[in-house]
Amino acid sequence: MARTARISSLNDALSQTTIGVTVIFNDGVGTISAAAPSNLGGVDIPRTLSASWCKQQGLKDEAGSSVVLRSITGPNVALISLGSGASNAESLRLGGAGAFRAAGEGSIAVLLATNELGDPAGAAQAFVEGALLASYNFKNNDSEASIDIVPIGVPLPTVPVHDAITKGVERGVTIANAVNWAKFLIDSPAGHLPPKELAKAIDDRLENDAHVKVEIWTESKIKEERLGGLLGVGQGSAQPTRLVYATYDPKPGSPLPHVALVGKGVTFDSGGLSLKSPEGMMAMKTDMSGAAIVMSVLSMASRLALNVKVTAIAPLTENLVGDKATKPGDVLTIRNGMTIEVLNTDAEGRLILADGLSLAVETNADTIIDVATLTGAQNVALGDEVGAMFASNDELASLLAAASERSGEALWRMPLVENYESHIESDVADMKNIGKPPKAGSISAALLLRRFTNGRPWAHLDIAGPGRADATRGYQTKGATAFTARTLVEYLAALAK
Repeated sequence: MARTARISSLNDALSQTTIGVTVIFNDGVGTISAAAPSNLGGVDIPRTLSASWCKQQGLKDEAGSSVVLRSITGPNVALISLGSGASNAESLRLGGAGAFRAAGEGSIAVLLATNELGDPAGAAQAFVEGALLASYNFKNNDSEASIDIVPIGVPLPTVPVHDAITKGVERGVTIANAVNWAKFLIDSPAGHLPPKELAKAIDDRLENDAHVKVEIWTESKIKEERLGGLLGVGQGSAQPTRLVYATYDPKPGSPLPHVALVGKGVTFDSGGLSLKSPEGMMAMKTDMSGAAIVMSVLSMASRLALNVKVTAIAPLTENLVGDKATKPGDVLTIRNGMTIEVLNTDAEGRLILADGLSLAVETNADTIIDVATLTGAQNVALGDEVGAMFASNDELASLLAAASERSGEALWRMPLVENYESHIESDVADMKNIGKPPKAGSISAALLLRRFTNGRPWAHLDIAGPGRADATRGYQTKGATAFTARTLVEYLAALAK
């Protein structure tokens, strides 16, 4: 994935296929920065665009809308809407996506007026993120998509502002490419990336990251480590189960904040003996989204050189219907010794996360966060654009909510209702793996997971809905989304400060 962005000059921009000029709207009237040249490649650039002209040309006051003015003698000029403001990170991401799509198959350089930006580094990061996220295409993953950013201003941008934009561009490239890497893993056919191959793909990326160590646990190691939930889910498949255990520690021995991330890694979920419908299985190659997300976040932490320690744990398995498959009524023993009665083999994610969370507790991390495409109930409650956040304390919930606001990935805090603990009581084990269908399914799953966190600060992000997109919208392309990857790196960056 050779997608990139760079700082460029106005002279260099004239050699690109398209030059992008941002437009800010107020009451339907578009305004172009006075810092933009009055003529680009033979195309006159006015300072204002009337509401009637914008309507006629199809340029809307919605961020990401664009219109391309074609030129015969020079580069095309794309007018790119940032909506009502250039200081809103989400508007800038949408603007970046609009710029990328306006370029079509060609290259584009975008003039970014620095005098309109409250936070030049953050603005440049957001714009580049949006452009490169929108550039993702599973079938054309090796394309060399790129975008140039040209800082302009009246007066000209100062050296500190120019340096801030350069830093923002670099950060945007790092984040977008890591997210696109996770999306590529998630979109890959399950037959191409069973647990063994997925573990190798993760190792191949992380081995190039500074201060990162990776262990891949085979089935013999998993048995030695007593991961009964992971083994129980995987025993119906001929594909061997794996667990990836990665650490990023930039200053060993120093008292850095330590966060343990656990990601659900079911590379294909048939439902097991509690078989899904054919329609319900169609997207189940993406049930390893959590694993791809937490590993991409660890990679980002390294490549951004964040001053925080991260442990990422990804149990990887298939949930199939072989002759050794776990049966409804079976009891599995998790690493910490607690037992779970399996009444529905399609509620398998919480079984492997229980082992992962038990391992996370043993790291003595300050905070534990798990990510999973866990319950259909989340999708029913919040749809496919908002993720469910469960948190054991208000401080952690507030930090994640703030990170979510900055990333543009919407999270809604859900309650951990103590009375619903009774929903998962079992007659033959410490708990059962389902609650009282169809009641509070995402809550009962979260309550089960909480039992494996040993009272530590913990958050559970259920992304069953927003983990996949049925259609392209904004900078989000159809298919895998790697939802919460950018939120988690924002959270880690805030901790590092």
